Amino acid sequence: MSHPTRAPVSPRSPLSVVAAVALGLAALATTACSVTTHLVQPATLGAQKSSADLLSVLDQPGPLTVETINSADWSVPRGGLINLSSQKAKAAGLVDGDEPIQIFFHAVRHPTRGLFIIDTGVERALRDAPKQAAPTRLIRRFMHFSKLVVHLPLGDYLAREAGVPAAAQDEKRPGLSGVFLTHMHIDHITGMRDVPHGTPIYAGPGEATARAFQNLFVRGTTNRAMEGQAPIAEWRFSADASRRFAGVLDVFGDGSFWALWTPGHTPGSTSYLARTPTGPVLFTGDTCHTAWGWRNQVEPGSYTADQKKNAESLARLEQLVREHPGIDVRLGHQYLPPISNVR
Repeated sequence: MSHPTRAPVSPRSPLSVVAAVALGLAALATTACSVTTHLVQPATLGAQKSSADLLSVLDQPGPLTVETINSADWSVPRGGLINLSSQKAKAAGLVDGDEPIQIFFHAVRHPTRGLFIIDTGVERALRDAPKQAAPTRLIRRFMHFSKLVVHLPLGDYLAREAGVPAAAQDEKRPGLSGVFLTHMHIDHITGMRDVPHGTPIYAGPGEATARAFQNLFVRGTTNRAMEGQAPIAEWRFSADASRRFAGVLDVFGDGSFWALWTPGHTPGSTSYLARTPTGPVLFTGDTCHTAWGWRNQVEPGSYTADQKKNAESLARLEQLVREHPGIDVRLGHQYLPPISNVR
């Protein structure tokens, strides 16, 4: 007795294609990874404090000097920088499109501790030999680095500060005491290859180790940028007893420079506040990218990991500045013009 046979499913049939895609996506979903395999260790720098401790000295003149350097001009989609779905963005008629931005690094000088930088700007190779730079070809293309206009690479700045020829090697450019990262997105570590090897590097909790699917695409570039560098020292925040911020550290233990844990854009996003002779300076990192976002208290868009947490951290920074209007705010990727110049 013959039995009916079932026709074999063609490997090109719609069902097999759907199944293959589903299996592929499922496999990818289980391969979320950290942003880097670089060594991470607990930071020994920084004293646990509360926001009340910060507020007690905030308005007093401090000993630090700061400088913001525009390492490069760039433009990226506005929808990544600003949550265009917010009611304020809709009311303002904001739509997606290229938004001009800057890639900054900030120099912070302590009278006895030396020169530190917040974030890293861009490396020399992005100007002089892009194919040899840390960002891979895929990343350069995906992130539209063709739109990048380099002004001052970190390496040139450090060479100038050390008084040595710009072509000198990293090891011949002493004088950098440390790097304070606001977070580890590529545009904030793109100058890392110009950092002298052995320089201490600090970042927020989970910044280097939190797992995410998109890290599959950037890990190679991040590892290339971090190659040969000191281990990442992870800030050891504890809960802010005053409940104003997620955590507060007195970085040097003298009340001059503060690390504020402001999670949301990334798990370890950290803002910094420096007390200078002319008043406090707040470095928001990408808790707020743009002048419009700050003025309207609208969190970043698709570039942020957790918009709700980002919005909460942004509101906390805005409250601090509202209560202490003498604070000079330095945003993640744009200058903040004086209110008198805003139209």
